[in-house]
Amino acid sequence: MQRSELTKAERLELADHLAEDRLGEINKHCRDVKVRTSFYTKYIKRLFDIIISIIFLVLGLLVNIPLAIVTRVKLGKGILHKSERLGKDGKPFVMVKFRNMTNERDERGELLPAEQRVTRFGKFVRKFSLDELLNFWNILKGEMSIFGPRPLPPEYYHRYNKEHVMRLAVRPGLECPPRGKNDHIRTWQEQFDNDVWYVENVSFKTDCICIVNFVRYFLSRKNANARASAAKGIFMGYNEKGVAITLDDVPQEYIDKVFGDKTETALAE
Repeated sequence: MQRSELTKAERLELADHLAEDRLGEINKHCRDVKVRTSFYTKYIKRLFDIIISIIFLVLGLLVNIPLAIVTRVKLGKGILHKSERLGKDGKPFVMVKFRNMTNERDERGELLPAEQRVTRFGKFVRKFSLDELLNFWNILKGEMSIFGPRPLPPEYYHRYNKEHVMRLAVRPGLECPPRGKNDHIRTWQEQFDNDVWYVENVSFKTDCICIVNFVRYFLSRKNANARASAAKGIFMGYNEKGVAITLDDVPQEYIDKVFGDKTETALAE
């Protein structure tokens, strides 16, 4: 079975196999993560979140209203896209964005890859992160923060190693800008390592640095194009060396083994 033929259910099953086969050994080599707490993280950071989210929600009306109208014209009914994400301590919440993709499916009824469903207008919206403006409502409610690890789907939870799962020890954010050079599209490994660093070093100074890095990240043409195309790939787990991988990185031999064993079991029954 080729990876392009896998259904969503089969991708989930493949990720479960990777976790079962590899996480035990990988976790033996993971370091312990110590979450940084302070007066700032307990009180001041949240105060900033409330003030900033109210300002952006009010100012955002100037963008959100015309954005809603154009989205309705381009994509029809259902201008909002609701998706479940994991927040602090793994608590799920619903994140709302303006739709920027169609619901096109293949002959099996599976949604086409995200990069194939993003509309031309959607690419513009994603490029400038306009679809993120509604997330300030999640920030105001206390489900998110301005800065913090990006909230990801619940199915990723059991795929994290014990170090990367600590990215859920703080409120997720609109963005967790990279600290190093911003000259390439980040891999999942780079993103998760950066998230964990933030968890261990969050402070007023760190968030000030995040502001500067966010501007650099936002203005990067490569990252803007990556946001527009939605082509980062699905986080599936880790390779044998403990590096986070996407579906494209899973060896075909491993896929054949998982679903070959499944076929043999079905035939035996």
